[in-house]
Order: sequence, then structure tokens, then C-alpha cells
Amino acid sequence: MYPSRFSYEAPTTVAEAIDLLRRAEGEAKVLAGGQSLVPMMKLRFASPEMLVDINNIPGLAYHSADPDGTYRIGALCRHEDLEKDAELVTQQPTIAAAAPVIADPIVRTRGTVVGSLCHADPQGDWASVMSALGGSIVAEGPSGRRSIQCVDFVNGPFQNLLQPDELAIEAFVPPPVGARSGGYLKLERRIGDFATVGVAVSVESSGDQVTRAGIGLTGVGPSTICAEAAAELLVGQDLNPETIHRAAELASEISQPRSDHRGSAAYKRHVVATFVTRILSSLELATREAA
Repeated sequence: MYPSRFSYEAPTTVAEAIDLLRRAEGEAKVLAGGQSLVPMMKLRFASPEMLVDINNIPGLAYHSADPDGTYRIGALCRHEDLEKDAELVTQQPTIAAAAPVIADPIVRTRGTVVGSLCHADPQGDWASVMSALGGSIVAEGPSGRRSIQCVDFVNGPFQNLLQPDELAIEAFVPPPVGARSGGYLKLERRIGDFATVGVAVSVESSGDQVTRAGIGLTGVGPSTICAEAAAELLVGQDLNPETIHRAAELASEISQPRSDHRGSAAYKRHVVATFVTRILSSLELATREAA
């Protein structure tokens, strides 16, 4: 199939892009990487009247840490940019663990992190990663900029809180409270497939004690699930087999998987618990070895 007719605009400034979105009155789509949007247009699942290509806007292809530790990812930062950044392993271990397993190498070359977050696919990886990290999306529109926490940003399958005349210009992770560690594990039928189950874990600690934690779940509900109770259980504790087991149980209990050709709901809940246990156990081991 071919997409329906649309007008194409290639603004060179954020202000110009926002003005185009405003004038389109909800009938425009933003093109960044296009790895989700273009296939949807070809199948006519999406039929925008206007395509606003932001690739000619300078200054949006960045990923960097501020002096205070805030980590920022611009709207044109590709998955591949994060995958190839060797410093991420120590700076942002959860992001570093997820970057190499996003889709396949071709998609990672063109697809963008912020675009993936805006696409809001329940089986998308970045939403659970950013939720676990306490991240936010920065949106800019005619009224200025605003920040939207990632746990609130997705409000349903393929739905987000952006207004029709707003452009998501970056995602950011707040400074850590203590030393940051974490990981991401993904069950997929084959390389490049969507996640049957994905689990993102972020832990910040001072000494042996956890000061902040986050756990995000992919593919086991109508949208990304933030396992708040499981994460809060860890705060103020040291990582040990008992707390790890309980956190894994709570994360499994809050998941909402459906039985399908990828596996039964019970199986997917078991995978959630297993992945949480594996990540936290590896962090516990690393803490003990460093002591």
C-alpha cells in the first residue's frame, strides 16, 4: 500500500515547526526518525494531512550531562548514538543496557529516542527505561516550554500528553541521589522483535543503602507500567535476597499481561519476576565485590 496524500514541510527552527503544527490544527505528524511513522503511513494506520520533518533543525541531535548530573537527550538523538557512547555504562547504566537491544541495527541508525517515547508503543523499550529513571519530556509550544514526567506522559496505547501544536524537543533524566546503577532485560522472539517482556531497573545508593529506585515494565500492559511499590520497597534498604525477592513479587503482581501467541499471562508474570531478580541480584553482587 501507499500512504494517502500529504503536504511536506521541512522547518529549520523550532519556532517554525511549532507554527506549522499550530496551523495544521491537529492534522500534522512530526517526522524525526520515521521508523514507526512511515510504516504506519504506508499501511494507512496514520494519514496525516501534513508531515513536519524536523531533521533540518540544528541543535537537537545531542545527548549530554549537565554539570549537576542532569542527563539530556535531544529530539534528533538516534538510538545508535547512545549505543556507541562508551561513557554511558558508568553515567547511565540502564540506558546503556537498553540501547543495544532497541529493534535492529537499521532502525537504531535512524530511529530517535524521543520519537520512540512519543510513539507510546506499549512494547516500546525507552518508556520503561525513562520511567525507571524518573525522566521527563520537555515539550515546547506557542505558550512556551513545559516538562512532563515520563510516568504521566503516556496515557494509553499510542497516546501521549502532547498538545497538537507542541513539539517534544528533549528527554531528560534528573541528577542521581547517590551512585547510580541499573540494567535492562528484554525477552524477544528474535533479534529486532518487539519485547514480549522488558524490565528496566534503576537504583541509586549511598554506601549499602538504596536512596532511590525505579522499575519500569514493557509489554505487560496497555502501556508502560511503573512498578512504584516494588521500587519503594527498596528505598532505605540494602539489596539482599529477601528485599530482592519481595520487589520481584510486587513487580510481577502489578503487571497486566495478556495470554497470546508469545506466551501465557502467567508465563509473562514469571518473566517479570525473573528479570527483576536477575538485575537486582547482579547489582547486589557488584556492591559486595566493591566493598
